[in-house]
Amino acid sequence: MSLLRRAAEPPGGQPSEVLVSVAVEDDLEVADEDDGPFEPGRWAGLARAVLATEGVLGPAELTLTFVDEASISELNKRWMGEEGPTDVLSFPLDGAEPQLPGVPRLLGDVVLCPAVARRYAHSHARRAEDELALLVVHGVLHVLGHDHAEAQEEAAMHAREDHHLRLHHDPAWTRSAS
Repeated sequence: MSLLRRAAEPPGGQPSEVLVSVAVEDDLEVADEDDGPFEPGRWAGLARAVLATEGVLGPAELTLTFVDEASISELNKRWMGEEGPTDVLSFPLDGAEPQLPGVPRLLGDVVLCPAVARRYAHSHARRAEDELALLVVHGVLHVLGHDHAEAQEEAAMHAREDHHLRLHHDPAWTRSAS
């Protein structure tokens, strides 16, 4: 996987803020005719807002990486033991270890596949941008340790996702359709 375009959202002049980097795979088709232009800063901003609301004020670092179906299929097979593409994978890095002063907490990586997100958006009667927003929030929550293996965990995670999406993405967000 070769990454050509990479953008880091500046921490706003505040050394304690979270740095969110965005990497986009070479030649990745991130939008179709129904979507507007791909704006890495928008997704970095959403991730940073979710982290702040969840109490991560920094210094910390997170990476969002947008890849094609072949790349996410490889990652899905290697790390999850699952065949085929998926929409999002999260790779948390730092646990609860004490942080050294001035050293950013490395939160982890969230890998997203816009092509799969577009398919899921259509099947859920959502706009592609809403599906991608859901996946960014979902991935960030996984990096922070939230899970959905059990029904109760899934309900709690969906509630957190919905809260963040209404707060930071679209006040009219609903899970059934946007």
